[in-house]
Amino acid sequence: MRTGYLARLGVLALVQAFACASAHAQAFPSKPIRMFVAGAAGDGIDTVSRALGQKLTEAWGQQVVIENRPGAGGGIAAAESTARAVPDGQTLMMGNAGNLTINPGLLAKLSYDPVKDFAPVSLVAVVPNLLVANPGLAAATVAELIALAKAQPGKINYASPGNGTGQHLGGELFKSMAGIDLAHVPYKGSGPGVTDLLSGQVQLMIVPQPVVIGHVRAGRLKALAVTSLKRSSVLPSLPTVAEAGLAGYDVSAWYGVVAPAGTPAEIVGRLNAEIARVLGAPETRDQLLKLGAEPSPNTSMEFAGYIRSETLKWAKVIKDSGARVD
Repeated sequence: MRTGYLARLGVLALVQAFACASAHAQAFPSKPIRMFVAGAAGDGIDTVSRALGQKLTEAWGQQVVIENRPGAGGGIAAAESTARAVPDGQTLMMGNAGNLTINPGLLAKLSYDPVKDFAPVSLVAVVPNLLVANPGLAAATVAELIALAKAQPGKINYASPGNGTGQHLGGELFKSMAGIDLAHVPYKGSGPGVTDLLSGQVQLMIVPQPVVIGHVRAGRLKALAVTSLKRSSVLPSLPTVAEAGLAGYDVSAWYGVVAPAGTPAEIVGRLNAEIARVLGAPETRDQLLKLGAEPSPNTSMEFAGYIRSETLKWAKVIKDSGARVD
């Protein structure tokens, strides 16, 4: 008899817990939402975050407050702040490839677990990179670049914003898949690298499309390919690296929203649905496309799977290349 009583108490507790969670979900959001951003003010991820935050503010009637926490290593500070927050959906992070998928393989000690400490909500946007070359390089296509590099091993160099960055690792992945040897020249940021690329001090670079598209259109740089799996909507005639012969090659800058682990599934679902609705609106889509970002919402499960696959991919590239941080 006591067993039956305890069983009824257990069922009652579950019902109460579910009712409480549902009540929280129905009340969400009940106050301004903090969104930590893994980048500095003015960066691409910051611009996309503010565009999304404004639309969510209008939809919910609650302010989405953007807090930039660039930190070291691609937004460690943003990830730490989010992982430690109360899991009620009122604190979110706009993360990127650096702090969600590259850092685990790059840093020996990491103060957060990108898988265990977060509840993936949705991918938000993908920013295609371009593989660009100085006009003086005797190659106009990926095939010609590979042939030239094989004929001159180690003689062609490529710039990156620094050791361990996505653009550096993208170059290492290209080398590995193409079976070629390119010399890596790390800079402190994309700007100095692009400057030397324009002057011919370096010959190649993988760069986010918005940074160099003006130079490409003016003929100061030549674009050999886009590094995402899909062609760029801004340069639709430019082939992808995968189409050019390296099947499966995908190196894109991307931004996605995560919440602290333990955030109720109902709230994650509500966040996901609202983000998808906002990104599907023509006004938002046009706004992001003008920033060079392709709106790319997906389900929370799909985003979780994407994070896992990207983490495994970069861990292998880091190990094989011996990449390290500056």
